[in-house]
Amino acid sequence: MSEFFESIKQGLNEAIEYEGVNLPNVKARRAKAGTPFRIAPLYIHNSDEIKEIRIQQNMTQRIFAEALGVSVKTVEAWEAGTNSPSGVASRMLELLKQDNSLFEKYSIVAKAGE
Repeated sequence: MSEFFESIKQGLNEAIEYEGVNLPNVKARRAKAGTPFRIAPLYIHNSDEIKEIRIQQNMTQRIFAEALGVSVKTVEAWEAGTNSPSGVASRMLELLKQDNSLFEKYSIVAKAGE
């Protein structure tokens, strides 16, 4: 137990130290001062928003899941509020919210007969 505690303590101390000093054995990326990029924080979509985005796409949970590249169980969990999308899924949902035609525009989906 003591060895485990010491390992956690060392990691926390390194994290604290890294904030002030760049340690040689710690790899991290940071935007340099003057970088022309500002990355927006990930938006946390609630279950109602996710369902609304899906309905605006006029899709079932199955079709929506396939278009996003996730499982139907994942979409069900998002809409039930038992799980939340993160990373790429959050970004994609935000893009769909801003541009309802995104799936069609980039040929991710096509309406039947097209």
